[in-house]
Amino acid sequence: MPDHSDRERTFALLDEAAIAAAELRRDPYDFAFVEHAIAPRYKDEVLADAPPIPDRGSYGLPDLRYGPRFGDAVRDLLSPRFRRLVERKFDTDLSAYPPVIVMMGNTTGHYNEGYAHPDSKHKIITVLVGFTREWPYERGRLRVLRSSDREDFAFEFAPEFGRMLMFRVCDHSWHGFLPQKGQRMSLQLCYVDSDWYVRREYWRHSVSAFAKSVPLLRKAIEWAPR
Repeated sequence: MPDHSDRERTFALLDEAAIAAAELRRDPYDFAFVEHAIAPRYKDEVLADAPPIPDRGSYGLPDLRYGPRFGDAVRDLLSPRFRRLVERKFDTDLSAYPPVIVMMGNTTGHYNEGYAHPDSKHKIITVLVGFTREWPYERGRLRVLRSSDREDFAFEFAPEFGRMLMFRVCDHSWHGFLPQKGQRMSLQLCYVDSDWYVRREYWRHSVSAFAKSVPLLRKAIEWAPR
């Protein structure tokens, strides 16, 4: 029997009305942007509980430690209630697709950061949420791209607290950003095609996190080509 209890449970932090109202844009692929998916009034308390991320690159959620208010944001995003919002936005059934979450904490400005990519074929929908306190730079804004050229963009936004981008993954869902050194915290939630892929992604990021904790390996990773 399906569990309908979540249907009655409101979000702790997410602004359901703002997410539901976000326009689905079709050019250059299906995406929607929400300026305040989490209200600015929650910024200080949520960021005080955000996970410390010491190095560049992405870390799997199971490898991170965070406090209760950031945990509220994670629970909202992983809830069936949020999944249903995304399903309605993209007119697709995601009930068979498990979620996986990885996070970025900062960037070094090296040439290979933010490289253009369309996302893995195993991903169905990607949701990106900014948790950066402020991003005053022109470079480093996340770009919805028309091609693999990072200058060929249709839309861009600074990855600041509460901003959300959702898009349907396809062979041309290019996105990326120009390299810029700074504290750049963002969360990526993806609905993927199998539990196997979830396990693989968390294992891969766990191995990467260990490697980045070893100085010589970290240096090699920093300069590795994409």
